[in-house]
Amino acid sequence: MSKKEAYIEKLESQLKEWSARIDEFEAKADKAEADTKIKYQEEIEKLKQKREEADRKINELKEASEDAWEELKEGAENVLNEFRSTFDNIVSKFK
Repeated sequence: MSKKEAYIEKLESQLKEWSARIDEFEAKADKAEADTKIKYQEEIEKLKQKREEADRKINELKEASEDAWEELKEGAENVLNEFRSTFDNIVSKFK
């Protein structure tokens, strides 16, 4: 397995874990009262948008040549860090 493949696998694993956490968050939102449920849904939409952005970056890495992927790596890391930060902020709001 190349360095690129290993890195992409790591990112996909993180994204899969966060997707599962979003699903848990949605299940919690479904049990919330109406006002809180609306707030949850708004925040969940933000998370889904970030997840889509992260998924696009991972796909860019997959399509990049062995030489070019290193240049895209930083952008992917930034998107994933932003996703993680957004997720943590949203979860802390609803604890």
